[in-house]
Amino acid sequence: MIITHGDVVAVLGPVDEALVAEIIATGASPSELREAFAWINSDEALMNEGRPLPGTRVAALIDLIEPQEDEDDFGL
Repeated sequence: MIITHGDVVAVLGPVDEALVAEIIATGASPSELREAFAWINSDEALMNEGRPLPGTRVAALIDLIEPQEDEDDFGL
């Protein structure tokens, strides 16, 4: 099952339409998006459960939805 706009909003909440389009373009499933969201929010807990590291598609989703650190935050 390919992810829809509604699936993205259900998992991530209100997000930029460009991000929704990028997520849909990955061809990911709703369960893969939920897994990526879980890794972002509790990676240590998932590793402690013995879960394998995310697969390629989930890793791509993580890269898309993970908050980017701003260089200004580091005084650069």
